[in-house]
Amino acid sequence: MSAVAEVMSTVALRRDPRCSELPTCPVCADSMVAAEASAYVSDHVISYLWTCDNCGYGFVTKHAVKQRIVCN
Repeated sequence: MSAVAEVMSTVALRRDPRCSELPTCPVCADSMVAAEASAYVSDHVISYLWTCDNCGYGFVTKHAVKQRIVCN
């Protein structure tokens, strides 16, 4: 089974990308629960690889993460 990869740029509305809304498949609209893989693109950008369990369509999302400042 082959998957077509497409990059979809997203901006996390909340501080933590895990708290953002999970994507749905752009082909069949099935809900996605967990990314297949993730990788740091740069210091503040993480990309996630998604593959639909229903139709096999694959795509990548990128999330900009703000750096948290810890005050003592």
